[in-house]
Amino acid sequence: MEALSLGVSMVAVPRWTDQSTNAKFIADVWQVGIRAEVDGKGMIRKEEIGRCVREIMEGDRSEDIKRNAAKWKKLAIEAASHGGSSDTNIIEFIAQLTGKDLVSQPQL
Repeated sequence: MEALSLGVSMVAVPRWTDQSTNAKFIADVWQVGIRAEVDGKGMIRKEEIGRCVREIMEGDRSEDIKRNAAKWKKLAIEAASHGGSSDTNIIEFIAQLTGKDLVSQPQL
């Protein structure tokens, strides 16, 4: 999420738990990177990492990947800014915890 919100293109190298889901989103849903492929022994070799980095930096899809990364950065900034969806959601969450109406009160 940090890389996505900073507009950074990524090489996904999933190994366990939720990393496969993250890799799926990075490569196929958000389209902000590519997934490194394993070899016949289930390993990701340095040559594959190099190929992935070159693809992101100068390959056929590099401009699309960079454009998508910039788009997601902009969306993250908007969401976290005053009045954005994340800003509003955290205020509503705190209001539920405290029982105070923070939505209609002025923001600090």
